[in-house]
Amino acid sequence: MTEQPAARRKLAAPTVAMLPRIADSLSFLYLDIVRVQQDDTGVCAVVTTEQRGTELVYLPTAALSCVLLGPGTSITARALTTLVRHGTSVIATGAGGVRTYSATIPDSLSTRWLEHQARAWANDNERLAVATRMYEHRFGPGTVPPGTTLTSLRGLEGQRLKALYKLLAQQHKIGRFKRVYDPAKWDEQDPVNLALSSANTCLYGIVHAAIVSMGCSPALGFVHSGNQQAFVYDIADLYKAELTIPLAFTLHNTPQPEQAARRSFRDRLRLFRLMPRIVSDIQHLINPDESREQPDSEEELVDLWDPISGVIPGGVNYAADGR
Repeated sequence: MTEQPAARRKLAAPTVAMLPRIADSLSFLYLDIVRVQQDDTGVCAVVTTEQRGTELVYLPTAALSCVLLGPGTSITARALTTLVRHGTSVIATGAGGVRTYSATIPDSLSTRWLEHQARAWANDNERLAVATRMYEHRFGPGTVPPGTTLTSLRGLEGQRLKALYKLLAQQHKIGRFKRVYDPAKWDEQDPVNLALSSANTCLYGIVHAAIVSMGCSPALGFVHSGNQQAFVYDIADLYKAELTIPLAFTLHNTPQPEQAARRSFRDRLRLFRLMPRIVSDIQHLINPDESREQPDSEEELVDLWDPISGVIPGGVNYAADGR
């Protein structure tokens, strides 16, 4: 009888071939006010309510790329170990999945997209190309003339945002609007600026979680630089004109715009299904020509780098005498 639980655990332990591919596991699960634990069957969330008492909800660990742990959530060491062994990133977040506080990255997570990101970031021409793709992603293909510099891109972006602010201000009849962000004078801001700052903070948390779940670096930005969140700001800018800016203007008469922005953002996030979309967009931006399919996990355990031959297989004795 004592051998049965051990046997179950052995059968449940994932092999390398069982680890999910990113194309197959673009699932992001948000949990709050639950206890996540491991039993002989698998990882489960212990949910307690007045109406239904205590229930166990088992998590599809092999199909999850990222688990977001919100306020009121606890997790046992065994459950955390199982999630990481299955290649699932575990991220501590604020309410609704906004604000990323910490992240646990599985050692089985491929560095494929991190390497693409680093190569593009380290090459000035490639870095400008990625920045250009980011701009065209926001404002449409062909909106950047050939030979445009990064300085010109920033100017074009500023013109587009000014036009958007003016249009939304006219639609909501609030007069002239100017984007202002001054933490030292936070309470002196108008409701639209307060709502926009709050919604943007929520967006940064979601983007950070998506970047970390891919194995990319939040610090290696292509437009922004010099901050651990540089790439987060780059990617978040792709969605502001579509998501947070229009939302902020709808809250111009709200007595508590910050709280209303956070609640509304969480509701809209469900409609936009933003997490998988962020992953796909990042892949296209940093390497648009490569297939999105993840290579077989058995073929990408640990490789060796060679400046002439490129990537060569690891686990091979390359001594001249073969010993």
